[in-house]
Amino acid sequence: MTTGRFDPKITLGVEEEFFLIDPETRDLVADPDVAILEACRRAAGEHKVVPEFLRAQIETNTRVCSSIADLRAALVETRRLVIEAANARGTEVLATSTHPFAEWHAQATTARERYRRLAMTYQESVRRFLVGGMHIHAGFGDADSRVRVMTALRRYLPVLHALSASSPFNAGRETGFKSYRLSLIGVLPRTSLPPPLLDHLEYQRLVQDYRSLSFIQDGSELWWDIRPSASFPTVEMRICDICTRLEDALAIAALYASLIRMLLRRRAEDGLPSEPPTEIIAENRWLASRYGVLAFLGDPTFGERVDIEDYANRLIEDLAEDAQALDCEAELGHIATIIREGTGADRQIDLFRLRRLEGDDEAEALRTVVDAAIAETREGVMA
Repeated sequence: MTTGRFDPKITLGVEEEFFLIDPETRDLVADPDVAILEACRRAAGEHKVVPEFLRAQIETNTRVCSSIADLRAALVETRRLVIEAANARGTEVLATSTHPFAEWHAQATTARERYRRLAMTYQESVRRFLVGGMHIHAGFGDADSRVRVMTALRRYLPVLHALSASSPFNAGRETGFKSYRLSLIGVLPRTSLPPPLLDHLEYQRLVQDYRSLSFIQDGSELWWDIRPSASFPTVEMRICDICTRLEDALAIAALYASLIRMLLRRRAEDGLPSEPPTEIIAENRWLASRYGVLAFLGDPTFGERVDIEDYANRLIEDLAEDAQALDCEAELGHIATIIREGTGADRQIDLFRLRRLEGDDEAEALRTVVDAAIAETREGVMA
């Protein structure tokens, strides 16, 4: 048992990347009113709102939060300020990781030097980058602790990703994936899983190796699924799609924070478990992207495939002590609801197929999907 003195401080912050939508066409607004971003910045307070690579997107960064309850308030604030600023200028806001039918070649890029350099280097790969995501920062411990726990977290990334899936469509087509976003970003280098790193020095040496060969300028260009932040003393989980529903985002944040506390606790007691092969984690990652919460993940400990529902239920039980300590039991329990009711991707696919059965053509059905996802983006945020 853990002693009462075990009480690691874990702070949280979330970045969310939203699409700006024309309410008439339901397509992306390629050239949105600059007053939207200006209004968001004026209303941001302790939060940050920044442009994204594509002008049709906008990114929010919450303030640093001390609990899941604090994070709930912050996410309500950031989502609300974007929705209010956009709505006041005749624009809607969509929290999905791909737009169901928008075309990448119709989009305009933001005029910033960093984005110009990315486009020059990566060409068509980055021009097709019509995706948004959710990044969760967790601050805890010292640099070595963060890198070691980051490595131990890799095995849990597939289930965290599956729970967030919201990108089943791309350019008007049903892709067959619950998260096609990972396929789109996977064409860039230095994406996917980080290697198993044991301390901060090993991470620094790897960054220096990349820099000495002029592959990167700094650690922010390591676009791994999870990484030490180059700007903050945090571990930044980047694998997740943006969650259409606020409650789903909070459940994933609660799971992430609880896993971190559990791993810190195990490290303090009897050490972290041995690392599974990176190749097995990568296979589970692909299964999560393809099937979402219907995936059967590989469990190398027992040498078998496990229903993600059974896997998540066992995980929730194992994390009970940590969720209680972090006062996020209700949010962690919502994981079971996501699996039972489906993710944003499941709801998009179900609605699309229903509308087709009821006589809509593909374009009409996809517009209905956009409308429903816009409404879900507002749930729990707008009165």
